[in-house]
Amino acid sequence: MHRSFGSALATSFLTLALTACAAQPPVASAPAAPAAPVARDEPAPLSALVAAVDIPYESFTLTNGLTVLVHTDRKAPIVGVTTYYRIGSKHEPRGKTGFAHLYEHIFFGGSENVPSFDKPLEAAGSTPSNGSTWYDRTNYVETVPKGALDMALFMESDRMGHLLGAVSQDKLDKQRGVVQNEKRQNDNQPYGLADYAVGDGLFPVGHPYRHATIGSMADLDAASLDDVRQWFKDHYGPNNAVLALAGDIDVATARPLVEKWFGDIARGPAVKPVAAEPVTLPAPAKREMTDQVPVLRLSRNWSGPGMNEPDALALQVGLHILGGLSSSRLDTVLVRNEQLAVAVTAGAQPFEQVSFLAAQMDVKPGVDRARAEARFDQIIAQYVAEGPSADELRRAATSILSSQIGALEEVGGFSGKGATLAEGQLYSNDPAQYKKDLERVAALTPAEVKTALQRWLGRPVFALAVVPGDRTEKGEAMGGWGDETPGAAKPKATKPGSAIKPGPKRATPPVAPVADLAVPTIERTTLSNGIPVALARRTAIPKVIVSLGFDAGYSADALDTPGTQSLMLKMLDEGTTTRSATQIAEEQERLGAQIGSGGSQDTSSITLTALTANLAPSLELMADVARKPAFAEGEVARVRDQQQAALSQALANPRALAGRELGKLLYGSHPYGQPIDGLGDARSLAALTPAALRAAHDKWLRPDLARITVVGDVTMDQLKPLLEKAFGSWQAPATPKPVKDLAAAIPTPRPRIVLVDRPNSPQSVIVAGRVLPLTGRTPDMEALDLANEVIGGGFLSRLNMDLREDKGWSYGVSSGVRSPAGPRALTVGAPVQADKTGAAIQAIIADMKAFPAKKPVDAEELNRVTDGNIRALPNRFESNGDVLGAIQLNQLLGRPDDYYATLASRYRAIDGKAIDATAKTYLQPEGLTFVVVGDRKQVEPQLKRLGLPLEIAPAVDGGAAAGGD
Repeated sequence: MHRSFGSALATSFLTLALTACAAQPPVASAPAAPAAPVARDEPAPLSALVAAVDIPYESFTLTNGLTVLVHTDRKAPIVGVTTYYRIGSKHEPRGKTGFAHLYEHIFFGGSENVPSFDKPLEAAGSTPSNGSTWYDRTNYVETVPKGALDMALFMESDRMGHLLGAVSQDKLDKQRGVVQNEKRQNDNQPYGLADYAVGDGLFPVGHPYRHATIGSMADLDAASLDDVRQWFKDHYGPNNAVLALAGDIDVATARPLVEKWFGDIARGPAVKPVAAEPVTLPAPAKREMTDQVPVLRLSRNWSGPGMNEPDALALQVGLHILGGLSSSRLDTVLVRNEQLAVAVTAGAQPFEQVSFLAAQMDVKPGVDRARAEARFDQIIAQYVAEGPSADELRRAATSILSSQIGALEEVGGFSGKGATLAEGQLYSNDPAQYKKDLERVAALTPAEVKTALQRWLGRPVFALAVVPGDRTEKGEAMGGWGDETPGAAKPKATKPGSAIKPGPKRATPPVAPVADLAVPTIERTTLSNGIPVALARRTAIPKVIVSLGFDAGYSADALDTPGTQSLMLKMLDEGTTTRSATQIAEEQERLGAQIGSGGSQDTSSITLTALTANLAPSLELMADVARKPAFAEGEVARVRDQQQAALSQALANPRALAGRELGKLLYGSHPYGQPIDGLGDARSLAALTPAALRAAHDKWLRPDLARITVVGDVTMDQLKPLLEKAFGSWQAPATPKPVKDLAAAIPTPRPRIVLVDRPNSPQSVIVAGRVLPLTGRTPDMEALDLANEVIGGGFLSRLNMDLREDKGWSYGVSSGVRSPAGPRALTVGAPVQADKTGAAIQAIIADMKAFPAKKPVDAEELNRVTDGNIRALPNRFESNGDVLGAIQLNQLLGRPDDYYATLASRYRAIDGKAIDATAKTYLQPEGLTFVVVGDRKQVEPQLKRLGLPLEIAPAVDGGAAAGGD
């Protein structure tokens, strides 16, 4: 859900490159020659990759200090509007932790001339419209059709300069409740308290990076209306902001619009800098936490230099080699070779003035803790002493640069080109800082990385262990300044001050007409062995996505053993008849490629993301992974243990646990009754052997069940010979194709509540659903999609506005209608504070019953879900991945290639009567099965009062022992 500080990406190009394989530009591209030959056998040089990352821009500054950056990208008729303010949680004084983030929420609550920011933006086709807060900054993003830019700039200027008259005690109280439920939701996850402990362990009380951005419950309770108003006056002046406009825009168009809307806003006080240096601990420190987690998690933590310091990039690359690469030191030794861990990671999370340096290990159940811990520390120490090899460094640099090229697809959002420019300006006084950083990454030497590692990781470490058991600490007492007196009286919110008189009325500009969507042309061919191929050529970036999909998926486990498909797919890159798992990982990294395998209910797939210049060797590697997995006994045992650990994690996660339980109750023995995460269960996993996985591979991953879908910078003339070489000789076995029975019987709906006891849960996770008398292949279901948007399919939906925005009981409520090939299901999800569990179910039922009986769709909702979706269509196809997903969904549901080209006309033909009729038929609460995962002692009395049959689910056995002592 939006406005989550936790969803924000780290403030650096490198973290962006390592964590976001972008979702980005055009709907259609003009034909152009690919960037480089696709038949290259050797990887492209780093210099060529650096040259491919370029975001040209122009800038200007208004007299009031607002800095404006403009990047022109004409590939789609959209503009990313990205606003950064130099105010984050590090600026918060004692007693006001969480304030920057709370204010970010209030900032969306309407200004003097805009009652709601979400409604007009969504109706105008903005995707996304969001905001986030972290230590150094607060940002707001929306990507709008070009015709809505004038309105978007008006709205951003209205909340920058015309907000105070609209801030009320009621808005403060409601958003305070939302933020506190966001904190509860984060705390309620396995390992959800660990970040608090890291901040406490690395920094002394009062250090600006010590307390959590979400803050403490006590400080949030104490926030007053006068506090909020003063926070705005002190920090939200234009001279503390950077506005980036990226997309179908240029400076000649942007400057008069920006001057028109922002020029009359007065300068504010400059945000005062804070002193915040890295801290060297006087001696190694340890902390142990007991929590409701399935496996022992060990971490090693240090504070490090700010992002502009000389060692920052070397540390980021160095830690990526230690535990970020697939072939990392920690992965190779602890997970693959010695099998002491089920998961490892390492990385540097850089901020403006400090960075968080960490390595983490999830100990394999049954392994002696002392042995695992000693080996973990030994590998880190050995790596710091030796430094990386030249080959490791080149592989890391190539993977980073390839990811950054992918990030060029997106113009807006949290990770797009606008954010990259704005962060460079805000933190380094240079929008093009990303370019310097990439050049520096490409030029790093092993000696430089080694020196940086020794300088920073050679200092005393803070070691944290999260041990399986009962949770003994409470999140509501964590995240604050750190010197609060337990049990002390909490300050009371001051009474609302006198109302602030709004300024002169400003009229919202209209949204200009939006052109119809231009979808990429889809070319089709067939390989010599019958595999169909679809290609959508897009030349925005020199990359290609290739998906090899099979008619299998997790529902195929109905014909095998639960968990088979998932484990078999995980094994594909864990060794082939010609390559080891480490060799596969290293080869991907040298090529700047990524090969991943996974499943959904209906489909199993292997997906390659490759640089166009390295497509030929990347496809050869993909074919080896797909066609020749080894299923070596030792590797199967290792990966099976990892899947068992993943199952244990799912069963410890309240949302994942609720989803698994609901699917079983809705579908029963139907193929869709298999666990929705594909993990199977402890008993079935224990039975899976190399022979069983090899049989499943041969049964389901065969060319007569396959199709290939490609999107990116390649022509069909170039592509087909490469695919023919990689896959054309693959012949189907003589055995008949397996067929899943998607027409199997579904259990008769039985309305009830099933309670899964999860003690000490500050929130309850509510999920509900029922199977509809529809299949995914039912045509003309657009009215159902729009009706679902009205009730629960977005931020402005009735369910979310009621339980989140009006009542403040939840961080986000949603509903959805799944679109598999077989029977569709209506689902609702609502994590709510524990003491409101029963009341929340009552509210969900009441809201659904009222639509349309007491509250038919109104004109504003109709406009939002019809015109808003029409205007948002270009945004839905910004990246190669977006286009790939659309083509695959059309293929799954049997829709024509021009489905999205005709979708606007379909939406225009849907009126309020059609939406109401669909809601009455399909979106009523009758027949819903509710699953509640929460603290039985607190929740059961509430549920008994609802009048629905109540069942207590049996205790869940994850089948994994805790890590050794």
